[in-house]
Amino acid sequence: MGAGETRSLIVAAADRLFYERGYEATSFADIAEDVGLSRGNFYYHFRTKDEILEAVIGRRMDNTRALLERWEQDADAPVERILRFIDILIANRSRIMEHGCPVGTLCAELAKLDHAAQNDAAELFTLFRDWLARQFSGLGRAADADALALHLLMRSQGVATLATAFRDETFIRREVADMEAWLLAQCPAAAPRSN
Repeated sequence: MGAGETRSLIVAAADRLFYERGYEATSFADIAEDVGLSRGNFYYHFRTKDEILEAVIGRRMDNTRALLERWEQDADAPVERILRFIDILIANRSRIMEHGCPVGTLCAELAKLDHAAQNDAAELFTLFRDWLARQFSGLGRAADADALALHLLMRSQGVATLATAFRDETFIRREVADMEAWLLAQCPAAAPRSN
């Protein structure tokens, strides 16, 4: 296996472990063991945990951009694209109930630690915020597109947090249905989703 491939495996393992255990609770040894590397080989690729965190945030940024691009390609109408965002709570409900939102949990932990990378992690939310605002603008709500985007982000984060606390799938489904109804009320000219 080449150095690039090994590095990618390390970053993928760190990404998962940071999500499942938290950044602070995950050690070099945990990541090395997960990938099956000796510590010496591990240090060849990353010298500090902050270097790994930077790579994990970069990976998440790339994955988020790819997800948003896929939603753009898969759905013609802005309302359908926003519904894809809302439905991510259903698609990822098991993991959210177990570990929370991967973006929200990382941002909250880094903020508590007053970590230098907290602003970099918050850029993940900015990707969603800007993308959602563009969709609301496309629905004729340019004047308050950013406020609507922030409202939807806030609501999805609240649902993810309470879903983790209560581990209640019925709650998630009910809140997703409420968010979908809210969306259609904000944009009455938008055609409802066809199933």
